[in-house]
Order: sequence, then C-alpha cells, then structure tokens
Amino acid sequence: MAVVRVRHTVKEYALWKRAFDADPLDRTGSNVRRYRIMRDASDELDLTIDLMFSDVAQAEDMARRLRELWRRPEVAGMLGGPTATVLVEVEERALE
Repeated sequence: MAVVRVRHTVKEYALWKRAFDADPLDRTGSNVRRYRIMRDASDELDLTIDLMFSDVAQAEDMARRLRELWRRPEVAGMLGGPTATVLVEVEERALE
C-alpha cells in the first residue's frame, strides 16, 4: 500500500472541509482506496490527511496534482505550509 500524507494548517476547518468534500481531484477516479483526516490534538487547524492507494505510481501522481492544486490562488489562501509525502507501508500489526 502507498499513502500520500498531506500536512497543512487551515484558517477555518468548515470552509476547508467543504472544499475537500467538493473533491476537485476526483479521489475515486484517482484510485484513492480510502482516506483519513486527523487533527493535531492541541491545534484543531493543524491537519494530517492520509490518502491510501494500492499503487505507488498512483500515489506519486496524486501528490504531484495536489502540489499543482495548492498553487491556485483560490486554494493557496486557504492553506498554510502544505506538504505531500508519498509513503510505502512496510508493516502493520494490530496489538490487542
């Protein structure tokens, strides 16, 4: 599994969430298998989003497209310090 881990701050979560839900890059059509949105426990405007893919090339393409999206003026003012990193899962284990 490959993951695009996105980190950024937002000025207003509800506004950002509407934009995220509008899905400008077509997550389903881009082969995102699932996603997870997380907030920093001490700062609700500091977000981490994981987009999961079955293929590294698909993840790398999404990371590139996200960087292009963030350069758009209507998006750039909504985000602080966006980053997109492609990660490859090495191991996952449930400890119960």
